[in-house]
Amino acid sequence: MPKLLSVLSAAAAAALLAAGCGGTGATASDGDDRPVVLTTFTVLADIAAAVAGDHLRVESITKPGAEVHGYEPTPDDVKEAARADLVVDNGLGLEAWFTRFVAEVDAPHVVVSDGVHPVPIAEDAYAGKPNPHAWMSPLNVRTYVDNLVTAFSGLAPAHAGDFRANGERYRDELQRVHDELVAALAVLPADKRALVTCEGAFSYLARDAGLTERYLWAVNAEQQATPQQVAGVIGFVRANAVPAVFCESTVSDAPMRQVVAATGAAFGGVLYVDSLSAPDGPVPTYLDLLRHDARTIAGALTGRAG
Repeated sequence: MPKLLSVLSAAAAAALLAAGCGGTGATASDGDDRPVVLTTFTVLADIAAAVAGDHLRVESITKPGAEVHGYEPTPDDVKEAARADLVVDNGLGLEAWFTRFVAEVDAPHVVVSDGVHPVPIAEDAYAGKPNPHAWMSPLNVRTYVDNLVTAFSGLAPAHAGDFRANGERYRDELQRVHDELVAALAVLPADKRALVTCEGAFSYLARDAGLTERYLWAVNAEQQATPQQVAGVIGFVRANAVPAVFCESTVSDAPMRQVVAATGAAFGGVLYVDSLSAPDGPVPTYLDLLRHDARTIAGALTGRAG
């Protein structure tokens, strides 16, 4: 950790010096002089871009497919932050690396989950702490949008009216997607309303849709799926005759495949949480992510997948 911080400090100093001298950052070299908003991961970048419209340049520190929980910032990330006018993070303990990251740069930041009522993690070492995956409820993301409208209006006051209008339109879309999600999962009979995943990332979605959540581990970490965790999920799947189980796109599904082999449950498919896909992939936007997950869950649990 000291070595990482020293590298980041040196990179930050160099980047800030370059920025003070005109620099060679993207905003200086490509003629795009819009204020730069730097988000911690791709989901936030897409939400922020919907509010910003054409008035701000929104970028993500992590790239599509990256796992955000244990991300290690690079010197290039610090250089990116050095030219940012605003840095956006999720909060709720998601970005464990973020505090030391922003300490190295001179940019204001906004925590988009401020005002969300968190669901506590139920078990493991994280028991009692807030579940950070609040964006898995589109109703929560309406709060994200409100926070972004406020932050963007302070950053570019001349466009505050556009930010408000964009935010209102996006809030309407979020409500529609919430209604679609609940309707898609409402078809599940009472005995099939169990959602079994690798990470405990679906507490908010499960709450909104009336599902019982079970997972291998609470929050992504270096050590995942102990034998006890796998055995516990196997017992749950057998006891409840769960027809299908799932895993997230940013982690290995090998532990969940053990559950499949031991129980005869189907592997229901890949769910997306912490990252969007590439533009030509299955979930290029946040709204696509929610729709994909709802269809995948409902299809696999009712036997109508595909």
